[in-house]
Amino acid sequence: MMKALKTALVAAIAIATPLSVAAAAEDVVIVYDASGSMWGQIDGTSKIEIARDVMADLVTGWSDDINLGLVAYGHRSEGDCRDIETLIEPGPLDRASFISTVNSIRPKGKTPISAAVQHAAELLSYRDNPATVVLISDGLETCQADPCALAEQLARQGVKFTTHVVGFDLEDQAHESLACIAENTGGVFVPAQNADELKAALAHVQSVMDLQPMTPPEAEMAPEPEPEPQAEIAIQAPEQVTTGSSFKVTWSASIHPEDYVTIVPVGAEEGKYTNYQRVRDVTENRLIAPAQPGLYEVRYVTRKDGHTLGATPVEVVEAEIGITAPQQVTTGASFKVTWSASIHPEDYVTIVPVGAEEGKYTNYQRVRDVTENRLTAPAEPGLYEVRYVLREGGRTMASTPVEVVEAEIGVAAPKEVTTGASFKVTWSASIHPEDYVTIVPVGAEEGKYTNYQRVRDVTENRLVAPAEPGLYEVRYVLREGGRTMASTPVEVVEAEVTVSGPDVVRAGTKIQVSWSISIHPEDYVTIVPAGTAEGKYADYIRVRDARAGEMKAPAETGLYEIRYVLREGARTLASHQLEVVAQDAPLDDGAGLAAPAEAGAGETITVSWRAEAGSADQRVALARADQADFSWIAAHKVGAEKSLELQMPAQAGTYEIRFLDVGGRKVLGRAIVEVK
Repeated sequence: MMKALKTALVAAIAIATPLSVAAAAEDVVIVYDASGSMWGQIDGTSKIEIARDVMADLVTGWSDDINLGLVAYGHRSEGDCRDIETLIEPGPLDRASFISTVNSIRPKGKTPISAAVQHAAELLSYRDNPATVVLISDGLETCQADPCALAEQLARQGVKFTTHVVGFDLEDQAHESLACIAENTGGVFVPAQNADELKAALAHVQSVMDLQPMTPPEAEMAPEPEPEPQAEIAIQAPEQVTTGSSFKVTWSASIHPEDYVTIVPVGAEEGKYTNYQRVRDVTENRLIAPAQPGLYEVRYVTRKDGHTLGATPVEVVEAEIGITAPQQVTTGASFKVTWSASIHPEDYVTIVPVGAEEGKYTNYQRVRDVTENRLTAPAEPGLYEVRYVLREGGRTMASTPVEVVEAEIGVAAPKEVTTGASFKVTWSASIHPEDYVTIVPVGAEEGKYTNYQRVRDVTENRLVAPAEPGLYEVRYVLREGGRTMASTPVEVVEAEVTVSGPDVVRAGTKIQVSWSISIHPEDYVTIVPAGTAEGKYADYIRVRDARAGEMKAPAETGLYEIRYVLREGARTLASHQLEVVAQDAPLDDGAGLAAPAEAGAGETITVSWRAEAGSADQRVALARADQADFSWIAAHKVGAEKSLELQMPAQAGTYEIRFLDVGGRKVLGRAIVEVK
């Protein structure tokens, strides 16, 4: 059912502790394409729906040991190549919350592949940690960047940067530009042409990553001669630090840049470590204290054989943290949370059901260097608690209870609207500014949507009715959890539209087209070959609030259709058949006009016609071919005669003889004369 994605996903995967496969969970950042083309349909299904289905399958089948994050681009503005945003920072995998966030993304912008991959790499600190990116794309970079060159640069600058690429239904140029990203970083390139092949390609990439676990430090680069240490390293750290806090460590010298400093329990076996920092060519850096209090030591450890060259004791004491939040909030609402101090900027506050397991979370906020922020209440009422959680070890340091109660919301819309029309929707209150109103078929599954509007801080906006008539409902949907809080029925009825234009025109000439009504200002009128598939278009004009417009006839002769097409669903509501003939073909609508095809400059020619004088003001006019129908160089009233002598202009060019019914505003005949 599904065929192609427009740069649907980018997944960035990095091993959090590059010294042991089993030491910690992997950090995964999925960078999600929200460019405007994702609204395009493939085999009757929009690419954004395809992307959501693939993402749901991908996340559902992923290991619980994954710390998952999400980056999207192109979802906030139409033409901004800088529109890249981290929506979920890497943390314990919450499948429902992740899928809900993906489902709330609405495409509208461009495709900055290079910047998105670099954003993911930076998010994973690729210069200090091994990092892997999985890119799935069906198109080219649209932001004047070179993905191949960027991939080479990232591979050169990173500790171990790899990009695997899944090429989805690619053209040759796109195939080459994406394949080189994998080649330049030592990754794999896997082509896919449909949904099943996409799933298989993702499985293959995952298997490749599973077969390439993080190697121990000594295997990270080719063996090379290293100087034997002359003496032990002197290392310094605070005598006492609080759980989860960042603290400074210094060492007397760096023997090898890939040696590292780490903090471990006193007496830990040689080669053990928790979080660490490579010594590089400096003599100080920062470590993070463990989540559990106790006696520890900071060690300088060699890359070559994991030997400790220096150590100093550190006592980790319990941090004292307090947290406050409202006792009661409504479902989906934003509410303020405060905490007494920020232990580490990457710690976070979150809201979870009372008694939830350690490390569980829903939406969250990093504490950074502030002591207050806002969370969003869950979609389901019940008893919850807000927690302050350490980044190190995911340990809860403080919590406070919060009761989530049902929000009361009403939504209103017209009982009947026409297909594709814009209509007003109102709601009683905005719970959260990122909630939205949408119109869907009656009984549609929870979380489904078509076009939508964010509620922001207002209580009314406009939606566009679907292209197909039927029974629908307008819903107020929470951003948190995608839950419907209120709905009202709307019947969508068929719009009655007609479109008209000339029956026969010369190739490439300007023509006037008209339509009976403008349903939506973004609907359009287009000219396409007869029988063209629905949704295809060539030259077009938006209907706006007008009833007519000027278009240019196609350059190729043949049978065409003038179509009125809905912006919503690209459905054709009306059409008019048009024949395009050669540029010098005579056109006759009853006049029987005849004139020579060529004439010399200033030559007098004979023009004849068969039509009887049918009105008080009929004329034979000489005009430039590009002049408006009822403007001319010279014109002669028609009486009982059936011919006249016309002197051609002295200037060479293409001219037209017209038989005009001025009173009736009709052109009854045309003939082209080339003046040499």
